Amino acid sequence: MDYKKYLAVAIPFVISTVTQPLLGAVDTAVIGRLQEASYIGGVAIGAVIFNTMYWLFGFLRVSTSGFSAQALGSQREKDSYYAYFRPVLIAIVVSSVFIILQVFIKNAAMQIYNPEPDVGVHAGTYFEILIWGAPLVLIGYVNLGWLMGRKYVKETLFLQVSTNVMNIVLDIIFVMGIKMGVAGVAYATLISQFYGFILGTVLIAKKLDLLKIVKYKRDFLEKAALKKILGVNTDLMIRTVCLLTMTNMFVAKGSELGTDFLAANAVLFQLQYIIAYLYGGLGNASSVFAGKYLGENNVKQYKEVIHISYVCAGILSVVLSMIIMLCKDSIIMTFTDLAHIVSLSGRYIMWLVVFPFVICIALVYEGVYTGSTYTVPIRNSMIFSLAVFVSIYYAIVPQFGNHGLWLAFILFSLGRSTVLFLYRKKMLNKVFILESH
Repeated sequence: MDYKKYLAVAIPFVISTVTQPLLGAVDTAVIGRLQEASYIGGVAIGAVIFNTMYWLFGFLRVSTSGFSAQALGSQREKDSYYAYFRPVLIAIVVSSVFIILQVFIKNAAMQIYNPEPDVGVHAGTYFEILIWGAPLVLIGYVNLGWLMGRKYVKETLFLQVSTNVMNIVLDIIFVMGIKMGVAGVAYATLISQFYGFILGTVLIAKKLDLLKIVKYKRDFLEKAALKKILGVNTDLMIRTVCLLTMTNMFVAKGSELGTDFLAANAVLFQLQYIIAYLYGGLGNASSVFAGKYLGENNVKQYKEVIHISYVCAGILSVVLSMIIMLCKDSIIMTFTDLAHIVSLSGRYIMWLVVFPFVICIALVYEGVYTGSTYTVPIRNSMIFSLAVFVSIYYAIVPQFGNHGLWLAFILFSLGRSTVLFLYRKKMLNKVFILESH
């Protein structure tokens, strides 16, 4: 294991992964040209609703990648099939529930965020269109996770980039060209979700004989295997619940401060997403290599993955912080040309200069932990970090307003990195002891 081998997988994963938050960035940038802050706020709230729904089950991508990588290392054919079909079953069930309960979900969200009337109308339009993409998104998570875990780098890159480029192009056509407003953003996303689902399923079918699962149907619902999947996914779900609780509190406070603060924070949060997904690309590479070497029971190479991961994360942190410091005005104006929103965003963007340094270890180490399917530390790091966020939220925000809110977010991110770093030795001993048994 060396840097060249790691980066050969990491760079395509970074490129493919970062296109995802770029969608949100383009949504914000396109809507930000319509001269109404309520449009930005409506899309921001609508996006948070779906982030809440889909991130809650984001483990379908993360855990699938880990189990798929371990199957690659063990070279057992049946493990490859189980790593794909078991999470597909979960995705079908969960997405069906989302569609059945869509009215309840929308009404509950509006009660939580309590947006101003025009913002609520736009958020409702966005939600009512995109809810029908739930099965496409969740099964798409499984498709992507399985391909990543098997190190199908070209396929992963093509799937992510082509889907997201289609979304960006349709955004521009529907909103700037046809003048469909918020509905245009939603339809662009829905069509792209359908395309990504079809393409992902075709790519999977070329790697797996999907009908061959019948050969392994007897052990498909094996109790021990399902218990392990349930344990991993429960930890990851708790992790996501904590993350979403923080995000929703953050957005709700921005909405409480007023539409302008909601819009400014939406712009900065899109930038935060891009930064986080860049590290997520490194984390995906770390997950694949950690899972593979665990499957091979290769301790030496596993340790090397960890070392290379945090060196690359450190270098990326310096680069990102410098870019934000030097180009902050240009970056903000990429998202909106509303002068008062640009000015307000500029008052808080320096918090994002600090962000790369406090989050890098968390996001890259999460890849190592998930690739090892040892997720207890991830769960614990998020519980601790949420407790820190809530404490600062209630103690500091009333006095310092939006600056206090961003301080709470930064300390939340630092907490994640600190706990996962402290768990690193225990993780190494735990996973290889478990593997030996």
